[in-house]
Formats: sequence, structure tokens, C-alpha cells
Amino acid sequence: AKPCVFCAIINGEAKAEVIDEGEHWIAFLDHRPLFHGHTLLVPKLHIRLLSDLPADQVGEFFTEAQRLERAVEDGLDADGSMILINNVVSQSVPHLHLHVIPRRKKDGLRFWLGPRHPYDAEHPAEEYAAKIRAALPIG
Repeated sequence: AKPCVFCAIINGEAKAEVIDEGEHWIAFLDHRPLFHGHTLLVPKLHIRLLSDLPADQVGEFFTEAQRLERAVEDGLDADGSMILINNVVSQSVPHLHLHVIPRRKKDGLRFWLGPRHPYDAEHPAEEYAAKIRAALPIG
């Protein structure tokens, strides 16, 4: 298996432009940014999925995501931001990471305007909701 680039950054074996760091996470600039200032928040624990993040780290992780959202928007005078986590599909590095991407009106990003799939008689919303409810972990 090829070594994890995020673990290499965490261990100081690879360079990154670090924005902020805590005991359980590190935030740094994406080296292939969608827009300048595109920041990644990464847990120091090597896990792949959001659902694998230990419960005692979830609050701290998302509190830092909130801080980064404000800093990216305010520090770069952005109109807003996009907060994004990919699980497996489109996940370029198999290590959980949350993107904070600065957005500006008319920046050309058409991320959510891809193909839409409305619910209909063949695909009733109630059926999908029932399947998701049935799969919810006890919590």
C-alpha cells in the first residue's frame, strides 16, 4: 500500500502550509486548491470515513471546522464557503478530510448543478427514507 500523504504531513515527513493544529487534528492548505485558500482539516488518527472518527473527537473536529469556515471567509473576504467531506467516492486521499473552500458569487463553480434525480412513482421518497431509517445505527 502506498504511504498516506496526510499521515506524512502529520508526522512532519512531508511539507504543507499549516493553518492551525490541535492535539487530534491539523489544518493546512490543499496543494491542488479549487480556489486559493482551499483548506483541509484532517484528524491525526488515520481513518478513512467520517463515521470512523471517535465520538470524543467529533465535537472538537467540527468546532475547528467552524473556526476555519469563519477564518477562510473573513480572512479572504469571500462571499461564502463550501464545506465538503467525501467518503470513498471522490476521496483522493484515503484519510478523512474536510474541505473548507472559499466561494465568491459568479466564481464559476457549478458543483451541485450536476444531474438531479427527482423522486417519482418508480423511486418514491418514502421508500428511500424508510431504507435509511432502518439502517440508522443505535444512537
